[in-house]
Amino acid sequence: MSVEVSTLRGGLTVATDRVETVATVSLGAWVGVGTRHEPAPVNGIAHMLEHMAFKGTERRSAYDIAREIEAVGGHLNAYTSRETTAYYARVLSEDVPLAVDIVADILQYSTFDEEELERERAVILQEIGQANDTPDDVIFDRFQETAYPGQALGRPVLGTAETVSGLDRATLRTYMRDHYTRTAMVVAAAGDIEHARFVDLVAAAFDSLPDSNSAAAEPARYGGGEFREARELEQVHLVLGLEAVGYLDPDYYVASLTSTLLGGGMSSRLFQEVREKRGLVYSIYSFVSAYRDGGLFGIYAGTGEREVTELIPVVCAELSRLTRDVDDEEVARARAQLKASILMSLESMSSRCEQLAQQILGFGRPLPVPEIVARIEAVDGAAVRRFAARLLASRPTLASLGPIARVESLDQVAARLG
Repeated sequence: MSVEVSTLRGGLTVATDRVETVATVSLGAWVGVGTRHEPAPVNGIAHMLEHMAFKGTERRSAYDIAREIEAVGGHLNAYTSRETTAYYARVLSEDVPLAVDIVADILQYSTFDEEELERERAVILQEIGQANDTPDDVIFDRFQETAYPGQALGRPVLGTAETVSGLDRATLRTYMRDHYTRTAMVVAAAGDIEHARFVDLVAAAFDSLPDSNSAAAEPARYGGGEFREARELEQVHLVLGLEAVGYLDPDYYVASLTSTLLGGGMSSRLFQEVREKRGLVYSIYSFVSAYRDGGLFGIYAGTGEREVTELIPVVCAELSRLTRDVDDEEVARARAQLKASILMSLESMSSRCEQLAQQILGFGRPLPVPEIVARIEAVDGAAVRRFAARLLASRPTLASLGPIARVESLDQVAARLG
């Protein structure tokens, strides 16, 4: 493994992770802009830009983009998150010049054709409708909104039907020009790639990016609170969360290990106590959502209307127990799970490429695997207990959807966690 990083004119970062034993390359452009960089009236614009980038450039139609990449057996895709938008491809090593050219083309020369815009708007509105019809999608959006009320970090990645309906071509152009800049972007590749060759390709292809960057984001302000929506569903969908830490916080790896120990697998406390011993749920797990300057620690459960009465006290008891009862064996098991996940991900060129780009955007540098492993190894039972106490010092966030008559109030849940 050989990671190299270069900075081109104007601040564009180019990074490679060379793996000579494969015949493919995963590459792409990661832009440090997402939902939290959107003013309220244009919520969803980062996601719409991701869609529209594939709908034609000055040199290629939407069909040309798809045809050219698939003619060499390649794959092209994108995603939007709350802090990042990514455009990436996977190709054979000899087709890297084509993949770089296509990604550079869509990020600099998209035309945002009016007819294509209206068609894609309709697609996104269907996507929003589909998400609204999916309870375990809705509940996470409502949880996020309740945890970060009245701010961009709490708004849905897809936007709303109202905001998406109001986005026009000029607004898209302006947003891309102001946010897709050299200093906000990392172009990365992993696989059978030579760094110097890749740098030359990127320098030539990404020649029209603006230099300045105005992707400012308001600070994360955790609020907490309660969301309840009664629906005629078979299950209660429930998310209980607390204020956690961002990925720059020294406790980030403590948070990850705590989540793994509590609800990260079949041997975790929640799975064993809630599902295996009591049969209260089909699905339960914990998670960490980390941002640059804040984060969430949450537990999702899907349960029956009657079972929710027993579920919430059990979950609260397991959270509270983390502050006083953590043994060495379960910490070691959680460490092993985290380390294995990291090391197994290195077998995927797509994962390596994404990790490299995200680390540079987030930390300003690639993180060597031994450094990450050492941070995980440093987490012990005392650190988990301390972090759990830090979690429980915050106001909880509770979101519930479905037949919720028996779901306890936020005040009752807070009292159990107090």
